[in-house]
Amino acid sequence: MNNQEIVQKLWSLCNVLRDDGITYQQYVTELTYLLFLKMMKEQGTEKVIPEAYRWDSLLKQEGTDLKKYYQQLLLELGSSENGLLRQIYSEASTSIGEPKNLEKIIKSIDALDWYNAKEEGLGNLYEGLLEKNASEQKSGAGQYFTPRVLIDVMVQLIDPKVGERCNDPAAGTFGFMIAADKYLKSKSDEYFDLDPKDAEFQKKEAFTGMELVKDTHRLALMNALLHNMEGRLEQGDSLSTNGDWLKNFDVIFTNPPFGTKKGGERATRDLTYETSNKQLNFLQVIYNALKDNGKARAAVVLPDNVLFESGVGTQIRRDLMNKCNLHTILRLPTGIFYAQGVKTNVLFFNRGTTDQNSTKEVWVYDLRTNMPSFGKRNSLTNAHFESFIKAYKAENRSNVKDERWNVFKREEIAKKGDSLDIGLIADESLISYNNLPDPIESAEEAIEKLQKAMDLLNEVTKELRAVEEVVI
Repeated sequence: MNNQEIVQKLWSLCNVLRDDGITYQQYVTELTYLLFLKMMKEQGTEKVIPEAYRWDSLLKQEGTDLKKYYQQLLLELGSSENGLLRQIYSEASTSIGEPKNLEKIIKSIDALDWYNAKEEGLGNLYEGLLEKNASEQKSGAGQYFTPRVLIDVMVQLIDPKVGERCNDPAAGTFGFMIAADKYLKSKSDEYFDLDPKDAEFQKKEAFTGMELVKDTHRLALMNALLHNMEGRLEQGDSLSTNGDWLKNFDVIFTNPPFGTKKGGERATRDLTYETSNKQLNFLQVIYNALKDNGKARAAVVLPDNVLFESGVGTQIRRDLMNKCNLHTILRLPTGIFYAQGVKTNVLFFNRGTTDQNSTKEVWVYDLRTNMPSFGKRNSLTNAHFESFIKAYKAENRSNVKDERWNVFKREEIAKKGDSLDIGLIADESLISYNNLPDPIESAEEAIEKLQKAMDLLNEVTKELRAVEEVVI
């Protein structure tokens, strides 16, 4: 049984809990509590867990005793002196009301093919479970799960290096940081031959993040643990003073949450421009958190409104282009996130060495117009990004012949009021519509032709009558 089959098996267990009214999100959280215990046993690292609450002890329980034991386990581990245990089980409680259902899930997990799961990687197994959850429309988890193919493209193009400090201020399940770690490991065998000091840095300092939602933070911690990553991963609001530590990074990847602060609240961090728009606040946090050495860089997923919002939005875009070289914007297709109508982009920029005129020109690739409709049945693939990657990496971008690839000088953008809602090519469906005959002109032509036909009919009728008179 491979990891994909194990994920399907684990996911099917959710059906057991339907009568208990368990949501998909609650189910994944419950699985995290249980899988943590099982995976610590499989990895031989369960010594951090009190012996009375390890997997084998849980497996021995049955019926109502199991329910009581499990509730006590969650309580004890949530108040553990061990930091990792305390974070994963903090304020944990079970939503499973029926002891028989809990017992069935525990025994089903224990019966899975853990030998093959370890061979393929327990981290990969857990990521598969998270991806399955995000793909279920009813779960609502797609709001924090960026499509894997998009993450990989962003990481590939930003090209993180060993020794660099990477961060995601809206970490979700830590997908960007895990992808960056995998990317480095796949690039060269030298990664595995690092001296102890560098290896320790990669494991404990290179990849960090912050996540607002407590249950999502649990998933992120579990994901990091199973990928042997121990960087700082805090639960809190990056837009509050909790996020003051977010600074001096070499690389930032993120897909911050969309929307506005509740009740129109402003961010409580000391930001230059005040707004209740979360994306604009995150954008400020991100470009100000990069080292101002000309090399620090970011790739950020943002909705269309960030590109054109007036007032403070204009000021923030201007500040971004002054402090950073905003060299590329990728206009993403619609339908790739959980909300079908959301239009998004990826902004690629490098922090400059000065705070003025860092952006000279912006290249825009339109991967949205005249593209197929994406969704659950038609997924985004690597092939869809091939032309963009080629254009992005070109030594001379001006030599790239691609109608989707266009450049805009800083002066042109300034004339548009610093709006970045640029680069969309002509929509073929609109062109076809524009080529249709004008309905008013068509109606006039039809009336004219009808009038001529009627005149001709009248003439023929007159001639027929004249003939009849002659015959009579």
